Amino acid sequence: MSGSLQRLTRSAVLTALALALSVAEGLVPLTILFPLPGLRLGLANLVTVYALCRLSGREALLILVARCLLGSLLGGNLMALAFSLTGGLLALAVMALALHLPGLSLFGVSIAGAAAHNTGQILAAMAVLGTRAPLVYLPPLLLCSLVTGAVTGGASILLVHRVPFSSRA
Repeated sequence: MSGSLQRLTRSAVLTALALALSVAEGLVPLTILFPLPGLRLGLANLVTVYALCRLSGREALLILVARCLLGSLLGGNLMALAFSLTGGLLALAVMALALHLPGLSLFGVSIAGAAAHNTGQILAAMAVLGTRAPLVYLPPLLLCSLVTGAVTGGASILLVHRVPFSSRA
């Protein structure tokens, strides 16, 4: 299999995995533990971290954008695209930078990504609503980022270090 076809196939598989994780986590409400509407664990972020560590930033970006587009189409909510894409892009950028900080583990990278994702969603809400009112929601979301980012960070460590993508066909 040629290198470009192999990269395309790998990206498609990871996009499907990220989409499946995103849909599955939507079925488990975190509002039982944290009374914040719309709060999610961020399992699709596992794929983003994996792609950043094992593939390239470009491939991670393509996987993220494809997941957000497909997720909004499957969910039938194009408004959600603004929130997921803004949060996802900011999280990706922050995690790509954080990966290069000496001494920062994948726990820290994932927590930074969770905080950036929540910040991006608040920025999208402010743009859509035309008001700063959503900023009130940011502090509790950032506190939850510590928990959700740590959970996905722990899982990311296992995935990145134990699940290599084979270069053989």
